[in-house]
Amino acid sequence: MIMPKKIGPRWRVQFRRKRTAKTDYRQRLRLLRSGRQRLVIRLSLKHISVQIVRAAPSGDETLVSAHSKELGKLGWKGHTSNLPAAYLVGLLCGYRARKEGIEGVILDIGMQAPAAGGRIFAALKGVLDAGLNVPHGEGVLPKDERIRGDHIAQYAEKLKSEDEDTYKKVFSSYLQRGFPPEQLPQHFEQIKQAIITQHGA
Repeated sequence: MIMPKKIGPRWRVQFRRKRTAKTDYRQRLRLLRSGRQRLVIRLSLKHISVQIVRAAPSGDETLVSAHSKELGKLGWKGHTSNLPAAYLVGLLCGYRARKEGIEGVILDIGMQAPAAGGRIFAALKGVLDAGLNVPHGEGVLPKDERIRGDHIAQYAEKLKSEDEDTYKKVFSSYLQRGFPPEQLPQHFEQIKQAIITQHGA
């Protein structure tokens, strides 16, 4: 832990989650004062989770949620932390929220640095496509071809034709599951349709 340069009689120890850069309390206070339910999107190296949370005196209450681990049950063979997976998790959570009567939420990304067209906004796009109203800025959502994984498929095709050894190394997890990464866009559409069929209105 980094200690402050000066410690005086008025100095107080910061909250642990602020010291460890896990919670921005000023941002959290603004979100809570809005009185609206929050769309909480969290990313890790391997997974993505999307939740709709309501603040309560006893603490946050999760109303609905979806996790990228669930995509495997739908037949997903791609990575569980890339752009297409983020969209699918958002879509799944969005449909579950609609079934619970939730219509509008506000985005809560915590301490994560937002990047236009990134995974956070791919998940947001899935929630929006499920029919929820979420205020957002123009131009932050990724393009449809990136959401489908066209860029991944094109890179795989190029790499396979130029250097097959590197192709097998880079896409080893896909190939171990018997899934050619060049077919990711078509596979994405199949899983998206499965979510719509099983969870859509």
